[in-house]
Amino acid sequence: MAKKILLVDDDRDLVESLKQALTMNGYEVEVAYSGAEGLKKLLSYHPDLMILDVMMETDTAGFEISYQIRSNREDSKYKDVKNVPIIMLTAINQVTNSRFSLNEEQSFLPGINDFLTKPVRIDELLDKIKKYV
Repeated sequence: MAKKILLVDDDRDLVESLKQALTMNGYEVEVAYSGAEGLKKLLSYHPDLMILDVMMETDTAGFEISYQIRSNREDSKYKDVKNVPIIMLTAINQVTNSRFSLNEEQSFLPGINDFLTKPVRIDELLDKIKKYV
């Protein structure tokens, strides 16, 4: 059975090209074009992995979504999907000159498993996906 990936990004062209590449590599892909839509689909689709953009409705939407998913609150509606691996896509370094790395001690990062900088190279993305599913 194909592994399921939820791809959440507001860049429709990027979403379509990544969806096509992932599908051609044997993955089942569901897409969402906003954080709110992504959270709804996360609950209904139950993916094996989530690819999430940082900057969507706000400059930090992806981080906010990650915090919601990873919440330890007993009443969290995301507790059944809280351990889904998250690969964060970001162009934030191009827009703000900020940079993020999982190798640095950045305790504010909300349980992100990996980062990729846009523009995304499909071979890098596939390698990262294989680490988690």
